[in-house]
Amino acid sequence: MYQRGMTLIQLVITLSIVAITAQFASPAYHTLTEQQRRQTTAEQLANSLRKARSEALIRHQYVVIHALDDDWSNGWRVILDESGQGHTDENNPVLAEKQNRNLIPVAGNSPVKHYVRFNPLGEPLLSAGGFQAGTLHVCQVKEALSHYQIVLAKSGRISLRNQKSAQALCAMA
Repeated sequence: MYQRGMTLIQLVITLSIVAITAQFASPAYHTLTEQQRRQTTAEQLANSLRKARSEALIRHQYVVIHALDDDWSNGWRVILDESGQGHTDENNPVLAEKQNRNLIPVAGNSPVKHYVRFNPLGEPLLSAGGFQAGTLHVCQVKEALSHYQIVLAKSGRISLRNQKSAQALCAMA
């Protein structure tokens, strides 16, 4: 007589092996997906900053990229600063918006904590007129560790770095 299928014991043993394997694979998979999200967030933010600078140069107007709800982790918006009031004026046209649904922590140091404003020459300037340069850190979830750094130079050049380092700003993000 031929057997068609598995016995209950064979099924329980197979499910046990699958459950044990899944327990070991789950943390590795979680780590891998978080790393991919950090990289994607860093690349998208760097590209959005470059786009904002390009728009300022092309349009010969001020362009602002600012953190949604004053937190880069929530996403960002690129606006054309027609009124000169930056992101506080909701009537300024929106050029692009990115909402960060995967909640990867992003923290900026003081000059770039909430926004970056490019003048018509593509130079980053604070609202008060001083030059703006700083670093945005793409952090590890629940740890004070920066994996990616988006560096804004005084000239307006934006560089993306991949240097894993301890960062106090990440603990606050």
